[in-house]
Amino acid sequence: MIRILQQDNRLTKAIFALIIGAAIITMVITLVPGIFDNGANSNPAVFATIHTPGIFGKIVGESQQVQMADVQRQTMQQIQQQHLPEQYAPLLVGRIGQQQVERKVLALEADRLGLQVSDEDLRSFMQKGTLSQYIFPGGKFIGTDQYTNFVQQYFQISVPEFEAEVKSDLELQRLQSLVTAGVTVSDAAVRADYMQQGTKVKFDYAVIAASDIKKTINPSDADLQAFFKQFAARYATAIPETRKLELFSFDASNIPGGKPQVSDADVQAYYNAHLDQYKVPEQVKTRHILITVAKGADAKTDAAAKAKAEDILKQIRAGGNFADLAKKNSDDPGSKDQGGELPLMPTSGFVPEYSKAAMALNPGQTSDLVRSQFGYHIIQTEQKEAAHTKTLAETKDTIVPLLQQQKAGAAELNFANQLAAEAKKNGMQKTADAHSLHLVTTDYIGHDGVIASLADSSNVLTQAFGVAKGAAPATASTGEGYAVFQVDDIKAAHAPDFADYKPHILDDYREQKAPELLNSQLIKLADRAKVLNDLKKAAAEMNVPVKTSDLVGRDAQVPDLGALTGPASVVFSLPKGGISGPINEGPNGSVIQLADKQEPTADDIAKNLPTSREKLLNVKREEIFNVFVGSLMDKYEKAGAIVYSTKQPASPFGGR
Repeated sequence: MIRILQQDNRLTKAIFALIIGAAIITMVITLVPGIFDNGANSNPAVFATIHTPGIFGKIVGESQQVQMADVQRQTMQQIQQQHLPEQYAPLLVGRIGQQQVERKVLALEADRLGLQVSDEDLRSFMQKGTLSQYIFPGGKFIGTDQYTNFVQQYFQISVPEFEAEVKSDLELQRLQSLVTAGVTVSDAAVRADYMQQGTKVKFDYAVIAASDIKKTINPSDADLQAFFKQFAARYATAIPETRKLELFSFDASNIPGGKPQVSDADVQAYYNAHLDQYKVPEQVKTRHILITVAKGADAKTDAAAKAKAEDILKQIRAGGNFADLAKKNSDDPGSKDQGGELPLMPTSGFVPEYSKAAMALNPGQTSDLVRSQFGYHIIQTEQKEAAHTKTLAETKDTIVPLLQQQKAGAAELNFANQLAAEAKKNGMQKTADAHSLHLVTTDYIGHDGVIASLADSSNVLTQAFGVAKGAAPATASTGEGYAVFQVDDIKAAHAPDFADYKPHILDDYREQKAPELLNSQLIKLADRAKVLNDLKKAAAEMNVPVKTSDLVGRDAQVPDLGALTGPASVVFSLPKGGISGPINEGPNGSVIQLADKQEPTADDIAKNLPTSREKLLNVKREEIFNVFVGSLMDKYEKAGAIVYSTKQPASPFGGR
C-alpha cells in the first residue's frame, strides 16, 4: 500500500484522499451529538432551534434559536395592546412562536443570499426611515437618554435588542424585494381590477329576520316531546351538578390572641435579609448644554462645534444664565426646553464621560467642556448622591405593614387549619359554637354560584366541587379571611323534567327549525320577485320590509345586510333591475334588486392607473412572497431543520 502511494500516480492519490475524507466525515457525523436527531429540544428556555437544512448544516451551518422569553414578551404585549383576557395566552404563545420561527428561517435564507444589514444601513434608516420623526425630529438626534426611554416605553426591550430587531426587519424587506423583483401586472389586469374595485351600486333589499321567523314557529306539546326524546342525549346533563355545603368563616378579628404584632427584631431581620432592595445607586441631577458633532465629522466641523461651546461657556463664566443659554443653544431636544435640566437619575444612564464630570463637581459648579460621542457638553451639577444603602429608619415604615400583612395571613391560615382539624374530630356545629362562629348550610348551589355570606365564594366552590360528599372539612380563602367547609350532599347533573324545561326546549326547537324555514321564505320571495320583476311588490305581498341602500362600493357595510364582500357581493354582477337569489348568511336573509350601477369611466381609469398598478403589484408581491415562505418552511420542516422544545410553558402568566 505504501509503495502504491509512493508512486507518482495522481489518480491513485486522489482516490485515497477521497476515501480518507469520507472516513473523517463519518467520524464527525458519528461523534457530533444530535447530528441525526430531528426530535424535540428539551430546553424549556428555547421555543425552537433552526439550522441550515442537511447534515452539513448541523455540523458547520448557521443556526438560530427562538427564545421562549421573547415569545412570552411579545405574547404579553399583544394581550395588553388588544385588551385580551389572559386565557388567550396559550393560543398566542404557539402562534407568535411559530411566527418567530418563520422569521428565523427567512433570516437564514437572507444571510445565505448576502443580504445582511450593516450598522451604517441601520443609521441611515433611523435618520431617514419611518422612525426618523421620533428619533431624528427635524434631522436632529433626540439624545441618548430620550432614545433609550423611547425604546423601553414603546417596545419594552433594550436598545441593542431593538436595533437588532430593526436590522432583522430591514434584512427581511430586502429578501422580499429580491423574491418579488420580477413581479409585473399588465395594463389590462390593472384596468380590470380598477373597474371591479371602483364600481358602485345602489339597490333595494328585502330582509327577513330569523328572529321574526322563530316567532311564527309554534309547535304542539307533542312536537316538543318528540323533539325532547329525539335529542335525549343533548339534554342528559342539561341540569348541571349542584352541591349543598356546610361552612363557617372568620376574618382577622376572630384570630385567638388578636392581631399579630411586629417586633423591632422582626423588622431588623427582614431588613437584613433584603438589603439588596434598599441599595440606591450613584445618582446626579444636572443641567447641560450639548453642541452636537455628527459621528465621522471632519476636523473643521468638530473645531466649529468646540468653538461654539467655548463661547457659551465663557458667557456662563461671565455670569450668563445657564438655563437661558441652554434653551437658546443646546442641541438636546429632550432637555433644552427645560433649560437643559435633567432629573435626578443613576449615573449609569449617562455616557461615562458625562457621569465622571458631573460627579466631580459640587452642587452649583459648572464643568469645563466635556467631549463625548455626541459632541461637547457643558454640565452644571445641581444635586448628587453617592451610592448607598437606605438605613433601617428610612425603610421601617414600608417594612412594618408588609410584615403585619404576612403575619396576619399566616395566623389566619394556621387558625383555619386548626378549625378544620377540630371540625374533623368534633363536627362542624360543635367547632363553630366553640369559637362563636356561625354555621351556614347553603341551598344546592352550582359551580358558578354565589354564597351570600362570603365576600368571595369562588375559591370555596372551586374546591368544594373537587371533593367527595362527606370528605373531611377543608379550608379556602374568602377575600376577607378563610372559610371551613364540608360537602353535605351532591345532586349529579341530570336531564330535566319536560314540563319544567319546556320553555328551553321550545327555544331549541325554534333555533333548529328557523334556518330551514327562513331559506324557504327567501326562495319564495326571490321567485315571486322575479315573476313580478319587482322586489317591492313581492315583498309587500309577503309583508316583508324593503330598504334602499346608498350608492356604495365593495368595501361598504349596509345596515341589516352587512359587508358587501360576502354573499351580498352578488349585487355587483347583477344587471340594472336584476334580482338576486336568496342571500342567507347569519341571523338574517335577504333578496336584492339592483337599482343603479356606476362604473369608472375610461378617464377615471387612466388617471388612477399608476396608483392602481402599485396597489395590485403589492397584492401580487404579497401572494408571491407567501408562496416563497411556504415553500421555504416546507423545505426546512421536511429536512428536520426546525427542532421544537418539548417543555414549552403554556402561558407567560404562569398558568396553563
